Amino acid sequence: MTNKLKVTNRQLISIGKIADREEYEVYVVGGYVRDLMMGRTAEEADIMVVGDAPVFASAVAKEFEKKPDAIYKRFGTALVVLDGMKIEFASARKESYEKTSRKPSVTPANFNDDLSRRDFTINAIAASLNSPGFGNITDLFGGIGDIENKTLRTPLDPIKTFEDDPLRIMRALRFASRLEFNIDPNTLEAMNQMAKRLSEDVVSQERITNEFLLILSTPTPSIGLNLMYLTGVMDHVFPEISNLAGVDQRNEYHHKDVFRHTLTVVDNISKTTDNVWLRFSALVHDIAKPMTKRFVEGEGWTFHGHEERGARMMKSLFNRLKLPLTQLPYIEKLVRMHLRPIPLAKEEVTDSAIRRLAADAGDDIEDLLMLCRADITSKNPEKVAKYLNNFDRVEKKILEVSEKDKLRNFQSPVRGEEIMAICGLTPCKTVSVIKKQIEEAILDGIIPNEYEPAKKYLYLIKDEILKPKKENEPDN
Repeated sequence: MTNKLKVTNRQLISIGKIADREEYEVYVVGGYVRDLMMGRTAEEADIMVVGDAPVFASAVAKEFEKKPDAIYKRFGTALVVLDGMKIEFASARKESYEKTSRKPSVTPANFNDDLSRRDFTINAIAASLNSPGFGNITDLFGGIGDIENKTLRTPLDPIKTFEDDPLRIMRALRFASRLEFNIDPNTLEAMNQMAKRLSEDVVSQERITNEFLLILSTPTPSIGLNLMYLTGVMDHVFPEISNLAGVDQRNEYHHKDVFRHTLTVVDNISKTTDNVWLRFSALVHDIAKPMTKRFVEGEGWTFHGHEERGARMMKSLFNRLKLPLTQLPYIEKLVRMHLRPIPLAKEEVTDSAIRRLAADAGDDIEDLLMLCRADITSKNPEKVAKYLNNFDRVEKKILEVSEKDKLRNFQSPVRGEEIMAICGLTPCKTVSVIKKQIEEAILDGIIPNEYEPAKKYLYLIKDEILKPKKENEPDN
């Protein structure tokens, strides 16, 4: 690779000219340089300032007729957004850490000291923005070679790097997954040794979970997820996923090991969606298999009820991982229903069964079907092709019935208030019984999902439901 970075971004060119005029030494560093060298789009930039970064950032903002968007004097940093591009200015500094906190004590330092504090060598490459050496690269730790060799490595002792800031372990996993880099053996061993730091309340759960979701958002999440398992990080961050390893399963369209099967499902679904919550549902769809595993003679290993138990695990899991509770009902539904479409693709199915599936899935029917497709992971390609071909047919029918019968967010067209008025009832269990019977009639195809037929059906059934029960006659 060249020792000069081709910087064409007009904001950075302007910053270099302002630095020359104001007599500041400035460099673009970190992810911007790394991504540019890899031919990737870089939408944000970090600027190292040898001197007072907030003062220089203010001079830059003034040139663009605005004020800095944020200034953090304690850390010697400032944020300026120029034409939609986020640019962070930071004074060259040293950082020191207490063992109980990842928040550093910051002291001014020189250019070399600042580069040495960076997390990985690929992020410790700097390019000058001053003239006459505009674009000249400084690479003290072999970051360019590591980019060429697709290797992730820390500039200094990896044990100290991860002990100071354990979140860097999660960042290493994210970079490895996003860039498809290997992790240097010494760095990998240090991650293994320091993984326990992630559960010592040094890093907030929100920050850990954010990095985890970023790993899940990468093109091939299994890279990062597998490394989390191999380094022991998964044991501390998401032990329920670690527990899937070694759990055998045998059936016609799954791999043997639940952990390996799960990684395949996540990768499968990641080829078709960027929705991180749909990917998350793929990650947790079999999460309850270890605790529902039973051996049945003549049948082999079974996991009866794992979908319901898995759905019930989600609330405590969401609370522990500090995941947004707004996503909880969606994940619960997909985990609970992920087996429902499977039998429909294996036999001649009734419209009634399809209506019930579509009604229960509601607006999430397409996502549920996408999850079911991803869940087909047999190593036999002929078996997969045959099963997917059957599933194509059933999926088409499900979507047709769902749209034709208006089954998204389905409920009786005749609402409870009207049932009470027609039947002379106050709020009671009987209202729900009548409403349920109307819904069942729609799902069984007895009446269409329309108001007038449903109301007519109500008049047809109400007298039978409302007639006084004989003594000792059981409730419905």
